[in-house]
Amino acid sequence: MCGILVSSTVTACAALTLPFLATPSSASTGSPATHDPGVTARSVPGSTQSLPLVPLHHKKRIAGGPEPTSTEQGLPQLEVKPFSLVGIVWDDAGAELRGHAQVRTRPVGSRDWADWQEVVTHDDDRPDPDSAEARAGRLRGSTAPLWVGASDAIQVRVRADAASGRTPAGSLPSGLRLELVDPGVDRTRSAAPPVPSENELAASAANVPLAPLGATEIPALGKPESEGDVDYTGVGDLQADDEEGGYPPDGYDPEESDRPGTADGGRYVGPRPRIVTRAGWGADESLRESGFVYTGAVRAAFVHHTASGNRYSCSQSASVIRGIYRYHVVSSGWRDLGYNFLIDKCGTIYEGRSGGVARPVKGAHTLGFNSNSMGIAVLGTYGTTNPSTAAVDAVADLTAWKLGLFGANPAGTTSLVSGGGNLYKKGTKVRLKVISGHRDGFSTECPGDRLYRKLGTARSVAARLQGR
Repeated sequence: MCGILVSSTVTACAALTLPFLATPSSASTGSPATHDPGVTARSVPGSTQSLPLVPLHHKKRIAGGPEPTSTEQGLPQLEVKPFSLVGIVWDDAGAELRGHAQVRTRPVGSRDWADWQEVVTHDDDRPDPDSAEARAGRLRGSTAPLWVGASDAIQVRVRADAASGRTPAGSLPSGLRLELVDPGVDRTRSAAPPVPSENELAASAANVPLAPLGATEIPALGKPESEGDVDYTGVGDLQADDEEGGYPPDGYDPEESDRPGTADGGRYVGPRPRIVTRAGWGADESLRESGFVYTGAVRAAFVHHTASGNRYSCSQSASVIRGIYRYHVVSSGWRDLGYNFLIDKCGTIYEGRSGGVARPVKGAHTLGFNSNSMGIAVLGTYGTTNPSTAAVDAVADLTAWKLGLFGANPAGTTSLVSGGGNLYKKGTKVRLKVISGHRDGFSTECPGDRLYRKLGTARSVAARLQGR
């Protein structure tokens, strides 16, 4: 993929005057095995325990019967350091876990174990295979993360599916590991702010002038004022910074006029919604890679669910996001959080991958269609549970504004070129709805049937907010 890597050098003297918020005092905790890139003696909000799974048992062959068709790995009941989010990773990012994974946990302070919960094994939110993010060689295969709340004991079982046309009997990916994520303490509640790091400065500076340096949120604006946000997409500047072949990047269709300020001059930009910044939800910027990667435009929005379960309160949303962020970067090997935006059940919108909320930041959310799109994840699982009205309204509010900055009609369609996936071969030109579900670009159950059915409402509301 032809992305645009922008460096993030900021002068040290500026750091001394910024109203940045503190890093918590809780240090990164250990485990039987940990992998925290960039961790120093400075306190870090959260930790990851990484535990290898072991064989549980093999099915015995019945005399005269067929060979056993599955095998199991997992962990027996095990007491561990506190964690709140779990997932399973494996060595080969291209391999699939064709089977079922279940966990049960014990809440902190309790002697009773919770019921078994399913972990979604097919997590198709990931970087494109030929992107610089994938070529870095850090990617691992991974399940979706599951939010379980504060726990200090775990039991795990993973069972392979029976043999099929594509999967040999009893096959599980190699190197299966359980990831236990402690999202840490919200850094905004710490009392003694340190000098912000270069990554912290860069992440915040990418949202100027929508909000001042160190801001924990980007304020809402009415429609007339929001039309001026077209000037802050950075597309003209990014074009000059592209060192991988110039504008347009892969996936851009020159037959479509979608660059900001070309056709409508910002006339169809919806009102800007309130957005909680990365500083607001307490991102540990030392985890991610430095710099940002951009694409040419934002011509489509792919809506996801995080498949992390619905057992969270809105007061826990920032913790859930910190957990997913750490799982994407530390456990799965991505450069940053995969989604461009996240929305909780109360309708609060959160900045995801760093690089500026108005800019065309390249995410890792829809394999094959990460260029010229954005990924919006609604926290929760919506296969059989209805999303809240507030969350659907927030999808409409966000897409009305962000798509409007690039001249895209939320009720319309657009053409994207596939970077390769299980629905469309690489190089295939695909006509998609401007607001699509993840399943429209990749064969997956995401964003869940109940959320997918609400996308029509989000499209019509977003178009109305744009004044179409």
